[in-house]
Formats: sequence, C-alpha cells, structure tokens
Amino acid sequence: FSMKYVELAGLVKFDFLGLKTIDVLQKSVALLANRNVTIELERLPLDDAATFEMFARGDTTGVFQCESSGVRDVLRKLKPDRFEDIIAVVALYRPGPMDNIPSYINRKHGLETVDYLHKDLEECLSETYGIPIYQEQVMQMAQTLAGFTLGGADLLRRAMGKKIKKEMDAQRDDFVSGAKARDVEVDTAIRIFETIAKFAGYGFNKAHAAAYALIAYQTAYLKANHPVEFFAASMTLDMGNTDKLALYQQELERQGIALLPPDINRSGVEFSVENTVDADFGSEEPVGAVRYALAAIKGVGPAAMAIVVRERREIGPFTSVFDVSGRVGPQAFNKRLLEHLIAAGAFDSLDGNRAQVFLGIDRILGYAHTQHAERQSGQFNLLGDRQAGGVADAPRLEPVEDWPQVERLERELDAVGFYLSAHPLDDYASALERLGVPRFDNLQDTVAANGGTMMVMLAGTVLNIQHRTSQRGSRYAFIQLSDASGAYDVTAFSEVLTENREILEAGKPVLLQVAARLEEDQLRLTMQSVRDLDTAAASAPTVTKIWVDEVAPLSSLKLIIDREAKGENGNEGNDQISLMIPTANQEVEVRLDGAYLCTPQVRAAIRAIPGVFEVQEA
Repeated sequence: FSMKYVELAGLVKFDFLGLKTIDVLQKSVALLANRNVTIELERLPLDDAATFEMFARGDTTGVFQCESSGVRDVLRKLKPDRFEDIIAVVALYRPGPMDNIPSYINRKHGLETVDYLHKDLEECLSETYGIPIYQEQVMQMAQTLAGFTLGGADLLRRAMGKKIKKEMDAQRDDFVSGAKARDVEVDTAIRIFETIAKFAGYGFNKAHAAAYALIAYQTAYLKANHPVEFFAASMTLDMGNTDKLALYQQELERQGIALLPPDINRSGVEFSVENTVDADFGSEEPVGAVRYALAAIKGVGPAAMAIVVRERREIGPFTSVFDVSGRVGPQAFNKRLLEHLIAAGAFDSLDGNRAQVFLGIDRILGYAHTQHAERQSGQFNLLGDRQAGGVADAPRLEPVEDWPQVERLERELDAVGFYLSAHPLDDYASALERLGVPRFDNLQDTVAANGGTMMVMLAGTVLNIQHRTSQRGSRYAFIQLSDASGAYDVTAFSEVLTENREILEAGKPVLLQVAARLEEDQLRLTMQSVRDLDTAAASAPTVTKIWVDEVAPLSSLKLIIDREAKGENGNEGNDQISLMIPTANQEVEVRLDGAYLCTPQVRAAIRAIPGVFEVQEA
C-alpha cells in the first residue's frame, strides 16, 4: 500500500524518522560512561538551569532543531525557562506560525495582554499564553466550547487543514450551534471559530513537537553540562563534513576546550575525550579535551585506522614512523594515506619535522613491505615479530629543513579541510584589531542587528576561486576564504575581478570590503573592493590608550588633542585615541570619535599632564 491508501484500508500509518542526533546522544552517553559518569537520557531533569541559560543565550550550535540563526534569535528574545517553551519554539518556527512568535514572546514577558478568547478556554490555552499553536488545542477548544466529541473534534481539525469551503461551512454550523447550547453568544462563537480556523490551517501536532523538543533539550543538556563528550560525539557523526568540523572547532575554542591534534599514538579512529593540561586555555589542572580522529583526516579511511589503533592497543605505543609502518604493514598504508597523515601532523609526536618524514615516504613504505614479507615467510629478527620498538634494522630519514610555517599550514589545510594547529592570519591579529576588522563568525549577528544589510571589512586567506560566466556573458566568481573563525564565501563580479586579478590568488591573505545582507537566515557577501593584507596591515592605524584616574586632566587633555593630535588642518592622521577610565568594578574604554596623528611627541605631551598615569600605543 502507498501512504495515501493505508488509512483507507483500515490500517494505522506510522512515520519512522532516522535522526543522526539520536546517534550523537548515544555516543555522548557512551563517552561519559568511559569516565564513569552515568547519564540516563529518559531521566534527565527538565528544569536544568544551565540548559535554559544556554538556550537563552542562543548558544545552540549542534543542538537539534535550534542551530539556525533565526531560531537562535528567537531563543535570545524568548529566554525560555520551561520545557513547554521549547515545544512552542519547535512548533512556531515554520512559515505561517512564526507570525505569532513576537506575540508569544511579548505575552510571556508581560508586554502584551493575554487573551483567551473566552473564559472557558483558559485551561487549554494557558500553556501558550492564549495563542492556539497545536492541533490538540484546536480539538480541545471544540470540545470545551462547542461540546464536540473527540472524533468530531478530529474531523474539525482535518476540515480546517484542508480548507474545503463546503466542509468548513458544515463545521461552522455545528460549532456555533454547539457553543450556543452552552450559553455562548452567536457572534462570539463565530469569532472564535474564525480564529480557530486561522490557526488550525497550520497548527502543529503537539505530540510531534514535544518529541522533537525533547531531543533538542537532551542535546542542549549534554552540551551545557558535558560539552567535551557532546562535541566529540557530534564531530564523530560529522567526520565526513569538514564545514561542520570547522564549525565545531570554533565552538570548542570559544568555550575554552582544547581540540588536540591527530596523533598516531593517542588518537582513535573516531573523535575521543582525554584529559590534558593546556596552559593556552588557562588550565593548571587536568581538564577534558577532544582528540582529533585519525579517520577524519582526508583520504584516511576508518578501516585502515582501525588496524593502527588495534595494533597500538595490543602491542604498545609506536616509537617511530618506521615502527608504525613495520608493525601495521602495507595492508593499512599507501603513499597517499601517509601523505595526509604527515601533513595533518599525526606523526609529530614521533618526528616533528614533517618535511623530513614526507620525503621519506618511499623508505617508510619499503620498510613496511620488507617486514610484511618477513612475517609471511616465517623469518623473525632476534627482537621478535611485531615487538614494540623493534626497528633496529630500519633505514634512516634524510635530514632536511622543515616546511616553513605558511607551507606547513597549507598542507595541513589540504589534509584536514581547515586550519587546525594555527591560521595564517594569526600573525595579523594586532593589525586587524587596529583596523577594526571583525571575525566572520561574529558577522551574521552584527548584520541582523543592523537591519539585515551593511558594508563591512573582512580579512581572509583565499582558499579557492570558481569562475563563472552569466547568461549575458559577464564574468563573476565565487571566492572561498578563511579567517581564524572559519571559512566563508564571497561573490565577486567582473569589474572587481578584473581590477584585482593579481591579488586574488589561492593562498594570499587579503582585506575585503563587502556588502553583507541576510536572506532567509543566510548571509550573502558581495565583494566591493579588495586589498593586499600586508599592505593594509602596514598602514593600520595605532590606538593610543590614555589612563586617567580623575576628571581634572580632561580639559588639558582635550586642549593638547585638539591642538597637536589633529594638526593645523585637522584629522591629518588615521590613528585612534581611547580614554581608559577605572570604575569600582572594571575599567571602561571610551573611544574618541575621529582620526588623529599621535606622534611620539604628542604622546609625551599627554603623559606629562598631571592626572594622566599611563599612555600606551596599541
């Protein structure tokens, strides 16, 4: 039977949805069990404060049904504090129902009067502040106000969903007469019926919404309370999606959780959790970190890495790259696989000179074949077959200079899909800060806050350029770039492409002026101009920070700034000035409007003002 005829045949139709999120939940629980932490998803408290605080921040990357920028914006405004709010968000955030989101938020926060349409409907509408959201509410309203049976209420729900006029007219008559029999005025009954009909046309099944909300809550609970295991599980289920892995990398960095590089002696086939002391994240005690998966490296399959991990577990840690190849054998390694493992840094703990190991691949593979042939022929060396560290007869690698940092990162990018150990723009951090260039991951919220469109500067390393020709014959291109927060795409049209052909090359760091706009929760970027980042950084303005501890020096400070820092013609420079003012609890930075010329002489004059206790150039 097809779906349409199952119910007509008297059968019950079930929809079974396969959700990857269920696997993420199960894997998170398993990782927690490895650390002797027992979690029963079915028994999670539905009032966990940390979970609702995270929802209220819109911090929902990786949370089922809640990852889009639109839903995050709703959560930030709604500030949910009960499970019923999550059910409502799942049901409301769809075309049609989302028109009711502002009213739901305002009624929740007491900014709009709650209207139950009729006093008898308060019980079934109180949970949603008087707004009919669910199909079950439509049925309950018909029962309460017009005396419908459950079966009759379900027929009403179906008729409203189909919007067939003949059926609707018949249902209206039944509703009004039923309501009138319960002392409801005819005009009121008609008004309520029309209201119900409007909502029922896109009403959501609450049982469905509640089930999805529960999965959303469970993923949010794990992220809020056990983020290391949650991210390790999420990244494992997205091993083949480098864009998602890069997004999770940004989330880990933001939360201060270390993403440890792939390591042939420590990584598993999948992403795993291990304790580490990481000074970069302000930790002196062992804390949980995510270890990068060997199978997540491009061109490195899980089957081959399972052999590596099993060998390491059964025999012991590897002592050199030749020990790895000799013990694992050629059945797990080939040239391309080794190239990616080396470029990703998987052998760094055995030999940190990636160029040296890379140039020795033929020797490494040759040793693997020799050891395999000896095992097959029954010949054993005196140290014993497959013994850890038994590489006395292994060849040596030729000593060579390691790859420069730029090449090291480019090869890492090819092997991993994103910059893992560092980013080429890291060296430009202070210059980008002086230029006021935001990170890409902060841009969407900024654009949304500015009405959905704005001009903005972005920095990035060019990753890829795809040239296209329009139907009218005009050239344009999709350019993929990357900054420290992740990869993003920019569209460039003919004139900009022609003028900047030499700058727009793969691997080059650039500074862009782009038109940014939000379209259906998607950020669209169109290039307006581009500059070489080295040139832009060299001309980046400095920020002169002036610390004052009282108001007395301000008049003298203004006099010097107006007379010296602006010059005779005013605004000669492009430097900036900030006043650093201490308060009882924190230090407040006040950036002065305009541009200034802050020479060493100007800074010396400011430093000499009584009441100014520090002047620094940033």
